Amino acid sequence: MKQLIAKILPLAYGKLFNFLVLFNKTEAAKLSFKVFCTIRKGRVKPEQRDFLDAAKLPMEQIEEHQIQSYQWKGNGPTVLLIHGWESNAHRWRNLIQKLQEYKFNIIAFDAPAHGHSSGKYLHVPLYSISTRYMMDKHKPTAIVAHSVGGMTTLFDHYKNPESSVEKIVTIGAPSEFSAFMDHYQQLIKFNDKVRKAMDIHLKSWLGFHFHEFSSLRFVANNTKQGMLFHDTEDKQVAYAASQSVHKHWKGSQLVTTTGLGHSMHQEKVNSDIIAFLNS
Repeated sequence: MKQLIAKILPLAYGKLFNFLVLFNKTEAAKLSFKVFCTIRKGRVKPEQRDFLDAAKLPMEQIEEHQIQSYQWKGNGPTVLLIHGWESNAHRWRNLIQKLQEYKFNIIAFDAPAHGHSSGKYLHVPLYSISTRYMMDKHKPTAIVAHSVGGMTTLFDHYKNPESSVEKIVTIGAPSEFSAFMDHYQQLIKFNDKVRKAMDIHLKSWLGFHFHEFSSLRFVANNTKQGMLFHDTEDKQVAYAASQSVHKHWKGSQLVTTTGLGHSMHQEKVNSDIIAFLNS
C-alpha cells in the first residue's frame, strides 16, 4: 500500500499544479516549491542519539529557526561539517572519529527541518543562512560538505567571498538547480506552464532564474582551495556535476571514485580528506 501511495501521490500533485496554473500562476508556483522543499526524512533516529547528545551545544535561534549545533573539541584547526538533504550531523560519525585522531576542533549542525533543528522545509538559500551564522561564530579554516551541503557552501562563498575558510571539501555535490527541476518535473509530471511560473517566482523570490542558480557560476571567482569527491556510480547526483565545477574552479582538484556511491563514508575517502586538510 505504501508503495502504491508513493507512486500515486506525485502524479496527484502534478495534476493539481497543472490545474491551478490555469487560474493562478503565482499560487501554482508557490505550492509546487513548497512541495519541492518539504523534508520527509532526516530527523535523529534512536540509534543516533547517544553520539549526537554527547556533543550538543545550546540550541540557537537563527532567524525563524531553532538550530542544533555540536562540537567535538580539539586544540587544532576548526573544521565545519555540513550534511546533505534529509540527513543530519550524525552522517559525519566516521569522519569525526578520524578528525579527532588529528586533534581538529569539529563543529557540525543540523540544517533547518533536519536532525534536532526546527522547521519543515529546506532550500539552499535558507541553508546558507545557518551556514553563514556558524562560520561567523566559529571561524573555521576548513569546511567539509556533503551533497546539497556542498552546493550550499559554494553558494555562501559566492555571496561572501571573504572568510576564515582556506579549504573546502565537497562530496557528491550537485551543481545545477535546473537539474533538480528536470528531475522534479519528470517525477511530478507537471507541464511547462507550471515550470515557467516556478522560474518566474524563483527570480522574484530569491533573485535567480533556474539556469542562474549554478555552482559553475558560484565558483568562477572562488579563491579557496577545493577538493571535490564524486563517485562515477553516484545515483543521486551525476558525476558530471563535480566534473563541471572542477573545470570552473581554478583552485580545485577532483577525486574520482567508482563503486562508493553517494554517501562516501569509506576509510579511504576520510583519509584523503585528512591529508588535504593537513597539507
